[in-house]
Amino acid sequence: MPTALWIAHVHVTDAEAYAKYAKGATEAIAAHGGVFLARGGRYVQLEGNGRPRNVVARFPSLEKAVECYNSPAYQAALAHAKGASVRDLMVVEEIE
Repeated sequence: MPTALWIAHVHVTDAEAYAKYAKGATEAIAAHGGVFLARGGRYVQLEGNGRPRNVVARFPSLEKAVECYNSPAYQAALAHAKGASVRDLMVVEEIE
């Protein structure tokens, strides 16, 4: 089964609330087998609309990534991000 990448592009509007999201999300992602590959850091926007924070996590499968997103722990964390950020989030299956 191919692994999957959870890719988020984020503009944080409330750093304090977003920090609460990040703590809870980190725990939920780890609990579902997710491992961060990029979290913030430098980037170069070559096309489209950029956001200052970019996060990539690898999960054992697309299903595990979606399971994480829908989990009670992640949804509780996500409540802190709503209103504290503008985000795009997708899960992409990797090539085997």
